[in-house]
Amino acid sequence: MKKVAVIISPNWKDYAEKYLADCLASLRAQTYQDFTLFLIDNESSDSSSAYLKAAAPEARLICLEKNEGFAGGNNAALRLALEENFSFAFLINMDALAESDCLEKLLAYAETNSAAAVQPRIMLWPEKNLINSLGNETHFLGFGFCRAYRQPLRTSDENIKPISYASGAAVLFRLTALQKIGLFDEEFWMYNEDQDICLRLWLSGESCHILPTALAYHKYEFGRSISKFYWMDRNRILVMLKNFHSLTLLAILPAFIVMEMGLILFSLKSGWFKEKLKVWAYFLSISHWAYIIRERRRIQSQRVVSERICSSLWTGRIWYQEIDDVKLRLINPIFALYWRMVRLIMFW
Repeated sequence: MKKVAVIISPNWKDYAEKYLADCLASLRAQTYQDFTLFLIDNESSDSSSAYLKAAAPEARLICLEKNEGFAGGNNAALRLALEENFSFAFLINMDALAESDCLEKLLAYAETNSAAAVQPRIMLWPEKNLINSLGNETHFLGFGFCRAYRQPLRTSDENIKPISYASGAAVLFRLTALQKIGLFDEEFWMYNEDQDICLRLWLSGESCHILPTALAYHKYEFGRSISKFYWMDRNRILVMLKNFHSLTLLAILPAFIVMEMGLILFSLKSGWFKEKLKVWAYFLSISHWAYIIRERRRIQSQRVVSERICSSLWTGRIWYQEIDDVKLRLINPIFALYWRMVRLIMFW
């Protein structure tokens, strides 16, 4: 009999007071109810843990002394699920909701197909007619972003298909696949950890799919805190260094240098140049490179799928609607052409 864990993304301070009620209500209304609910409390305090116990008495509460971020918090629950031989884990953001048949549809699909990660169609909330994610895109320079973000749904969007990576906002994982490749990389702390874990799944011969008939909603807002730029920029480089083939890294190096020059200008204009300097400082650390080399060796040793196949799901176009910079629109066609040339080299 399958055992299913439902893991709500980690609480931090008053986050649960803002968002947990709607998320819990949607989980309690699921047509599939044979699951164990896990709640993680990052940097737990007496007041935060008491609130979570009162709000969700049915949940298994995991209290962490430090703020372990999205990766570390979810891993705490995933480790327990693996130790106790759970078959699947459904991760859902605390600021997300799932339609009543969402979990049932995801499980039915996962049990009859080979996908290691299955993402529902995620729409925005309360703008329920607009898409948050139809699966996420990986740019060949490591950037990750939601496919079809803020676009209305089209008939062609209703097809089941492979995706580069599933959004951590709502995703079902088959735990035997994670047992093989490992959990979220806690070095990422937040942002791109869902991209990294799904790329590792692809490299190991697993796959990630979008199931548009399963539906979730996300109260998504693009955070404009300066620190966010550090995590996003650093982590997209980590994604490349850990997962990309060495020949791919060599082929994209000229484009990477051009992008770094563009990011200097963008960071100066947008006020996060100090964060960009911190990114470079991170990669000047010997201990960080020791971690990168160690992880890279492990991942590449597990690779059973060629770069040509994996990279067929990557894109040469960057699309962040919130960062609609004119220079980005101008450089996108050039990067797209560059990526097509690199793909041709891979093919031959």
